[in-house]
Amino acid sequence: MSAQVTIMGLGYIGLPTAALIASKGIPVQGVDVNKKVVDTINKGKIHIVEPDLEGLVHYAVQKGLLVASTSVKSSDVFLVAVPTPFKGDHEPDLAYVEKATRMILPQLRAGNLFIIESTSPVGTTEKMAKLIFKDRPELKGKIHIAYCPERVLPGSVIYELQQNDRVIGGIDSASTDAAVRFYGRFVKGNLHKTNSKTAEMCKLVENAYRDVNIAFANELSIICDKAGIDVNELIDLASKHPRVKILRPGPGVGGHCIAVDPWFIVSEFPSDARIIRLARQINNNKRDWVLKKIRSQANEFKKKNGRAPVIACMGLSYKPDIDDLRESPALEIFHDLEKERFRVMAVEPNLRKHPELEITDTLKAVGEADIIVYLVAHKEFRNLDPGSGKIILDFCGIAR
Repeated sequence: MSAQVTIMGLGYIGLPTAALIASKGIPVQGVDVNKKVVDTINKGKIHIVEPDLEGLVHYAVQKGLLVASTSVKSSDVFLVAVPTPFKGDHEPDLAYVEKATRMILPQLRAGNLFIIESTSPVGTTEKMAKLIFKDRPELKGKIHIAYCPERVLPGSVIYELQQNDRVIGGIDSASTDAAVRFYGRFVKGNLHKTNSKTAEMCKLVENAYRDVNIAFANELSIICDKAGIDVNELIDLASKHPRVKILRPGPGVGGHCIAVDPWFIVSEFPSDARIIRLARQINNNKRDWVLKKIRSQANEFKKKNGRAPVIACMGLSYKPDIDDLRESPALEIFHDLEKERFRVMAVEPNLRKHPELEITDTLKAVGEADIIVYLVAHKEFRNLDPGSGKIILDFCGIAR
């Protein structure tokens, strides 16, 4: 198989994947509808924050191995890594996947490999195959079509793209084998063969499993609050059981995977995915519970002191030690407090600046705040000494 690769979508997954493949000496064309993104990459720079990515992009662009464009050219491998957002009542929207597929259609030729990496409902790969063959019936049986979801952690994307195992499922065995050969050129982890529907469900199940476990911890934190029990102490003690490992509660669940993927299962199997739906509801409702707690403390402070308190929201990202704000419950809580006209400061040590937020320095916020609200367990918060007289609300276990 020859080496020219086209990556559709140059976001949090597409760009690192393109840069990694190009760094192996394989020429890559990256396609994105955002011209500003394309221009940035062609200068050897990046539009997202991810360790080691900028150096890799700069190297690949400088060597002529990575070129970004808004249009699609002929290639040997086409990889779709575009968003799959919601529409309506948590229904997956495949418009971006379909648009990317239609952009590729005129360039497809016999022998090509077409891969979807975008998180997708079960049956999406087969649906895109039907779309392709309806428009290009002469390609049926002559191209390979497969699905291969990513499994990466923001902040470690480059490492995990290479080291993590991958599940690869084609619409037929020949497609699976072709995709395995392709990923084998840059992935060091094991490559597990299956069919496209199982691979699609595997991605959704992995994140639904994590969501259910987080929901258990979040529900437990609410119960412990009512019972007057320190939930973090309880979790430490319960987890000393050799077969028990409870996760830490937080203000909800964020990010583009755990907060989103379970709904893809619920949408397709509404009467059967009962635990999965309930876990999503518990984790979504946790944000409202946290907001109610903050609001109660703020009103009590005002009643006692005759003035509105200054509230420091410690952490805005969706998980510790990254700058990613996607679907972040902490960010939603900050905005809700703003809308209610509380005096609130945004503290996010992983962001130096933001076009829509005024980021306050950590020490300045701790010094000036009356109420310190820990929403994300960033490492910068671990050894902070707020001093006496502060109200501490810890929703992530950082102040233990």
